[in-house]
Amino acid sequence: MQSLNPDPKAQYTSVYGALKKIIRTEGFWRPLRGLNVMVMGAGPAHALYFACYENMKRTLNAVFHHQGNSHLANGIAGSMATLLHDAVMNPAEVVKQRMQMYNSPHRSALSCVWTVWRTEGLGAFYRSYTTQLTMNIPFQSIHFITYEFLQEQVNPHRGYNPQSHIISGGLAGALAAAATTPLDVCKTLLNTQENMALNLANISGRLSGMANAFRMVYQLNGLPGYFKGMQARVIYQMPSTAISWSVYEFFKYFLTKHKLENRTPY
Repeated sequence: MQSLNPDPKAQYTSVYGALKKIIRTEGFWRPLRGLNVMVMGAGPAHALYFACYENMKRTLNAVFHHQGNSHLANGIAGSMATLLHDAVMNPAEVVKQRMQMYNSPHRSALSCVWTVWRTEGLGAFYRSYTTQLTMNIPFQSIHFITYEFLQEQVNPHRGYNPQSHIISGGLAGALAAAATTPLDVCKTLLNTQENMALNLANISGRLSGMANAFRMVYQLNGLPGYFKGMQARVIYQMPSTAISWSVYEFFKYFLTKHKLENRTPY
């Protein structure tokens, strides 16, 4: 849905319509292409992400706000965690998006990695890294600030409360996703190097740089181009962040409780 100049056979007007058409014309499993590479990247990326966030939040809260919770500290901690997370996930995103494109020549994640490496070099996996950070730093700042704020409202004692984690995580993800959609459209363009769009814009070679991506989106689709796929992005992020936070908070509670129970009293 974010494609600037899609093939006539791959033009979609709604999330449901897109899913239905993809399954009908390309097969039932087509929407799951790239799943394996995302699973491989998500484990280490999220381990770095939450470990960095917790440590930075604790340290910065002590500096900025000696008692209680500082939204500034949460935002900065989220931004720092993003640097590590995206360093792992950016190559996975490149492979996933190239596999998911309509009529993609890549039949497996390994063949995609090999082809990109051989034809474009190692830099291709990080061509959109600065764009990804430009998108994800505001995304994660909004995400973490909103999550922590909502937790203060619905779970002021900050105990383990699955319902509050799901609600806060889902709403925080939805707000952050909607606000950063224009940056995501530009990131997708840099990751996929969409041939039909590049030809239409008379660009030879490779497109690089956030500013160039912004100009090209406006040149081809105007202001509405920056919000292509926003509905799909919000629908994707809401359950994603709700699941992520609820699972993380559960294991945080379980491991902390287990550690305290096994601690030998002095």
